[in-house]
Amino acid sequence: MNESPDDGAVWQLTLHLALISFAAVGGGVIMLAPDIHRFVVDVHRWIDDRQFAAAYAIAQASPGPNMLFVTLIGWQIAGAAGAFFTTAAVIVPPALVTYLVTAVSSRRQSGVGRFGRAVRNGLAPVSVGLLTAGMWVLFVSTNGGWREAVAVAITVVVMLRTKLNPLWLIVLGAIAGMAGLVG
Repeated sequence: MNESPDDGAVWQLTLHLALISFAAVGGGVIMLAPDIHRFVVDVHRWIDDRQFAAAYAIAQASPGPNMLFVTLIGWQIAGAAGAFFTTAAVIVPPALVTYLVTAVSSRRQSGVGRFGRAVRNGLAPVSVGLLTAGMWVLFVSTNGGWREAVAVAITVVVMLRTKLNPLWLIVLGAIAGMAGLVG
């Protein structure tokens, strides 16, 4: 880490997250992972790839919202203030947008209407692209090799072609990891 966080880091990160959080309306905070990684690891070097991947893994293993990784990154960079402000930055803007769209849609007799359908249809491909980018960032951050790439490919194919509960794939992944087949 070349640049040490200072008092301004929490405000830089909070402003950045607040601006990009509008993209989370279409698919959740997880869609922001590639840009958050770019900002905190590549641009500012406040944390490294390993710390980013660890924060993400801890958040996904913990009960609760999947946006917890943002809180953990904020904590690593600026302590309690970082945790509080980064969390607020990814919650408040999308909540306001959702409230406004809901308010406008509820005033229409036809429910969601053309505007709501257009927003939903427009955000679907953006969400898929951001989710794919997030997967790639996490794969690279954990130094994934060919075995891990095969495991990811198999998982994607199974999820797209079957109605198998994802929990079974997680169990199989854990077994493969314990057996040393993937790292």
